[in-house]
Amino acid sequence: MGQLCWLPLLAPLLLLRPPGVQSAGPIRAFVVPHSHMDVGWVYTVQESMRAYAANVYTSVVEELARGQQRRFIAVEQEFFRLWWDGVASDQQKYQVRQLLEEGRLEFVIGGQVMHDEAVTHLDDQILQLTEGHGFLYETFGIRPQFSWHVDPFGASATTPTLFALAGFNAHLGSRIDYDLKAAMQEARGLQFVWRGSPSLSERQEIFTHIMDQYSYCTPSHIPFSNRDHNEEGRRRPGAVAHTCNPSTLGGRGRSGFYWNGVAVFPKPPQDGVYPNMSEPVTPANINLYAEALVANVKQRAAWFRTPHVLWPWGCDKQFFNASVQFANMDPLLDHINSHAAELGVSVQYATLGDYFRALHALNVTWRVRDHHDFLPYSTEPFQAWTGFYTSRSSLKGLARRASALLYAGESMFTRYLWPAPRGHLDPTWALQQLQQLRWAVSEVQHHDAITGTESPKVRDMYATHLASGMLGMRKLMASIVLDELQPQAPMAASSDAGPAGHFASVYNPLAWTVTTIVTLTVGFPGVRVTDEAGHPVPSQIQNSTETPSAYDLLILTTIPGLSYRHYNIRPTAGAQEGTQEPAATVASTLQFGRRLRRRTSHAGRYLVPVANDCYIVLLDQDTNLMHSIWERNMTAQNYTYAIRSRLTHVPQGHDGELLCHRIEQEYQAGPLELNREAVLRTSTNLNSQQVIYSDNNGYQMQRRPYVSYVNNSIARNYYPMVQSAFMEDGKSRLVLLSERAHGISSQGNGQVEVMLHRRLWNNFDWDLGYNLTLNDTSVVHPVLWLLLGSWSLTTALRQRSALALQHRPVVLFGDLAGTAPKLPGPQQQEAVTLPPNLHLQILSIPGWRYSSNHTEHSQNLRKGHRGEAQADLRRVLLRLYHLYEVGEDPVLSQPVTVNLEAVLQALGSVVAVEERSLTGTWDLSMLHRWSWRTGPGRHRGDTTSPSRPPGGPIITVHPKEIRTFFIHFQQQ
Repeated sequence: MGQLCWLPLLAPLLLLRPPGVQSAGPIRAFVVPHSHMDVGWVYTVQESMRAYAANVYTSVVEELARGQQRRFIAVEQEFFRLWWDGVASDQQKYQVRQLLEEGRLEFVIGGQVMHDEAVTHLDDQILQLTEGHGFLYETFGIRPQFSWHVDPFGASATTPTLFALAGFNAHLGSRIDYDLKAAMQEARGLQFVWRGSPSLSERQEIFTHIMDQYSYCTPSHIPFSNRDHNEEGRRRPGAVAHTCNPSTLGGRGRSGFYWNGVAVFPKPPQDGVYPNMSEPVTPANINLYAEALVANVKQRAAWFRTPHVLWPWGCDKQFFNASVQFANMDPLLDHINSHAAELGVSVQYATLGDYFRALHALNVTWRVRDHHDFLPYSTEPFQAWTGFYTSRSSLKGLARRASALLYAGESMFTRYLWPAPRGHLDPTWALQQLQQLRWAVSEVQHHDAITGTESPKVRDMYATHLASGMLGMRKLMASIVLDELQPQAPMAASSDAGPAGHFASVYNPLAWTVTTIVTLTVGFPGVRVTDEAGHPVPSQIQNSTETPSAYDLLILTTIPGLSYRHYNIRPTAGAQEGTQEPAATVASTLQFGRRLRRRTSHAGRYLVPVANDCYIVLLDQDTNLMHSIWERNMTAQNYTYAIRSRLTHVPQGHDGELLCHRIEQEYQAGPLELNREAVLRTSTNLNSQQVIYSDNNGYQMQRRPYVSYVNNSIARNYYPMVQSAFMEDGKSRLVLLSERAHGISSQGNGQVEVMLHRRLWNNFDWDLGYNLTLNDTSVVHPVLWLLLGSWSLTTALRQRSALALQHRPVVLFGDLAGTAPKLPGPQQQEAVTLPPNLHLQILSIPGWRYSSNHTEHSQNLRKGHRGEAQADLRRVLLRLYHLYEVGEDPVLSQPVTVNLEAVLQALGSVVAVEERSLTGTWDLSMLHRWSWRTGPGRHRGDTTSPSRPPGGPIITVHPKEIRTFFIHFQQQ
């Protein structure tokens, strides 16, 4: 039955199978030592550091120094940075520098973590890569050139673009759908050139290697072992078959090639004897070991087109005792090489770069894969890894809120320092607050973090780190705003000041003018809101949806890009005779209780209309559900589930296009009963043909047709929605925008469903033992915005609306005592404004201590000037992103030219513009990625875009381009 699933896929692959190029000579196996070190999952970071992670680096560095032939690759930076800053001795640091210079220790990926690819946002992927790359370049002057993305649960088409922009020469992945992998393996199609973006195409492609069925772990079964097992399948339900995680073996038997055994928690055993240490290599068994390794190499060689075979040696939590590992593998490799002629295989220790360099030198012609992703991911017919698109929704929401707060804080601090600091804020302290949140947001992008696949104590660790970082960021923001306000006039008490009130400073982190509603909670029902000039502001007050004794104050605000608005909020004088005091409008509220759907109900009989200038929404009193949405130009109880909807009527004189065209919905779900999933299903009369579109990481859309499977069709037709999704017919489109990741599916024509929350009990013994169930009793409050209209209207609005949801204005709220402070004028700080198709992806002061000139930086490192440089506050990191695909919109899809001097004039006079790689470590003019042959006489892979003049403030950004710059301003 299983073969029937992949036979239809296998046939076209076999037809396209390129001719083999394997030579008649021996197979060349590249043995790549590594340790897969999850930044979380079962154990917290500190638990892992104590039990094994610190020992990995300590023992590997020591053992590499003892053998010139030995190699090792290091992947995630979080553990390494903790070891480097808190454990490593000066001698070990010297050895690391030597090993890096000799190419025997290699950093791959180089990000803070190995991020998930399904539910992370592109901005956060870039952040965690930038965090790791900045540390590696500043500390060692190195820049990773290869990826090792072996454990994320499925592969996004954003990934090849991301890694190409970061300067990588090749990409390695592993987890793709089991039946597709089987077909590609049989057709020797696991290696290809991947053009992830349809708009960028070959300009940002990357050579991609998908690991075979053994994945990143050394094969577990060897003929003379006393155990035949396949434990990786128990690591997490649905893991890739035929791989081994030695940490799952307990005391039940030995596996091959893991001579250091299994890591022990909470700390290493005092006698140095670990469970499941593989049988040592001896003269009596060396032939058996050699036969097992060679047989596996030959099996793998049959699945690839060249005689070069990548043989990963390691798995989860390995190499904590590198001495015993290398002491056994050294003689084994020597033995195989001494019999290479008869065995037909030669072996060598290698880094990932060694393997890819040898492969590249063969100059093979590779097939091209287009912009489709490898999602969803299944490992067996009944094991579809799609529930994690929604799992631990609270953590997903917290991670995105933290990311948005960091985004706003970065530009707030940059605007504070340039053109000149306006207060007494300590920049060193400010950078510490930024760095703390950068670290926390980077950490939670790990493939066992934001995915919700971690244990509860690890979830709590992520949440604690995020909350602590967000608290520091709010303190920084408050300090910046107070520095802005205090020079105007102190808040002085006055005997006739009247009742106390509040002041609110609202910051728009987007580089467009935004008209929106901000919501505050106040303790009085009569409110007067005035702006900086003392003029009344449109506002509305209603009973709070969260706190019965409080009130929600909704303020309509228009804020230019990267600018503030400041408001005074005071209680009205009350019902005094003759007072004409302007006050917030009091809303009339209708509250609908929970009502079960009945098949006999005459739905649609009692409809309540709610309207603005763009839509009429009809609510059905029979079902308490939204009945329908019409375009205008067309003819507080304790519930387990609740939906709050909002339409906004925008007064004349305000540019409220984005605000008018969205229906805002906030949902409340939980605590759920055990083994329940809460799904929001929307049924329409759109003839969608059961096709939906959902985004890859907020970057590009993927078409998702419904596929009928023999088994498990519901789960295998769920897809990730990180930021947006839509369905359409020939005339209209319904768009859904989200502020956190969800699973999304279309189980019927004209129907779309979003999974909001889930609570499940996993009965696998191993998962129960490590508390890896999903007994999530939380109450979640996800928000969706709905847009409905023509293709042209929704195309023009979708991207900017999604960013408006993600990066809502930041509100800093304080109490007034006596007379209100004199607020700065609304235009006192000049705005930063970009065209509507260009997004300010980052504006920050990273505080790196390295020179932008690579030669100069390398010389400083060689001279030992590593810790002497001060954080560079003069270098501003700017990243711009074109939101539209080629041909998506007749106007907005055009290339856009901007003058950075004019755009950034609010920050000062631009004196230099340096274009950099995505993470800032390469001068783009010096970055020359490898070309990989994709046709007769054709090489691709260069990052060069359409011809652009070097340097200079005038730049042109083409569809879907992401361009990164260092900006230097004239100091005042």
